[in-house]
Amino acid sequence: MSVIESTIAEQVPVGTWKIDPAHSNVEFAIKHTGVATVRGRFSGIEGTLVGGESPSLAGTIQVATVDTADEQRDTHLASPDFFDVERYPVATFEATRFEPGTVVGVLTIKGVTREVELDASFGGAGVDPWGNDRIGLDLEGELDRTDFALTWNAPLPGGGFVLSDRVKLQASFSLVKEA
Repeated sequence: MSVIESTIAEQVPVGTWKIDPAHSNVEFAIKHTGVATVRGRFSGIEGTLVGGESPSLAGTIQVATVDTADEQRDTHLASPDFFDVERYPVATFEATRFEPGTVVGVLTIKGVTREVELDASFGGAGVDPWGNDRIGLDLEGELDRTDFALTWNAPLPGGGFVLSDRVKLQASFSLVKEA
């Protein structure tokens, strides 16, 4: 079976792998005023990938850790207009199936759960300088933010809206094997 035909679950070595948040990221990009792309990231990420006969992938994001390099915008994103971090502090993802080049799972943001399909690629396996077994995993996809009750927007004077409904997601994980 070639790498193209195999699933991420089939490529992951047997064992339990924990996301190393210092060497991983979850980022998003959204069109702003129809002319520019604003990017952001979350630093509060955790997750586990299990390789073997019963593969699984699950993770969480502390949404209050959103960082778009603009404190005012980050405060707005944390408000009830967007993530409402007081009521919904965590976003979650859990894989439901692994297909060649794809991970399908349920994503919950702001209390709303939807199935999402993410392009997936296995970054390989190796040992770091401290003797830890590591693997890499990259995920990316696109979602409609309004499907997750992220509906705030404002009209533009010439037509259209401040924010696109489409959001691009990209995650790159370095995972360490649990002893």
